[in-house]
Amino acid sequence: MDKKQIKTALISVFHKDGLDELLQKLNAEGVRFLSTGGTQTFIESLGYPCQKVEDVTTYPSILGGRVKTLHPKIFGGILGRRELAEDQQQMAQYEIPEIDLVIVDLYPFEQTVASGASEADIIEKIDIGGISLIRAGAKNFNDVVIIPSKEQYRPLLDLLNAQGACTTLAQRRDFAAAAFGVSSHYDTAIHSWFCK
Repeated sequence: MDKKQIKTALISVFHKDGLDELLQKLNAEGVRFLSTGGTQTFIESLGYPCQKVEDVTTYPSILGGRVKTLHPKIFGGILGRRELAEDQQQMAQYEIPEIDLVIVDLYPFEQTVASGASEADIIEKIDIGGISLIRAGAKNFNDVVIIPSKEQYRPLLDLLNAQGACTTLAQRRDFAAAAFGVSSHYDTAIHSWFCK
């Protein structure tokens, strides 16, 4: 069966605009939310329950927010292969939740550079957790839907409206292709800035 049900979504976004309609639909479909910081506050402000990533990892956000989602319980939940008994056994052993949908919108690196910001501010806009989540979700497209930027909110919403919180392998692969395009562009922009 190449169809997969979305049950749990990890949401970590910089831009919140356009997210409310998507959250409304996901909530109506019974999808559980998992998030951190400002995104979690935004989700809860709309009246939806949202579990803190810190409650899953039992580890706080540290180093001024530089390390929030970078934890085996989060990446295990994304990368765990549902069809492999060994992966499933380890996920149960280490209490790793299955994460079926990852929604990310990266720190605005290019906009920060264009604004004439200081080097220190530009460096802080190099996203680490978000880009890692994108790559992990895209790698495991067999089981996970990856939404790598706010430009993909609408395509996911259209899909949800058409068929509920269920995706095909071909759809997940298409989102993965878009995700690697986003990560490639982002890293190219960072590389260009360093080489200027």
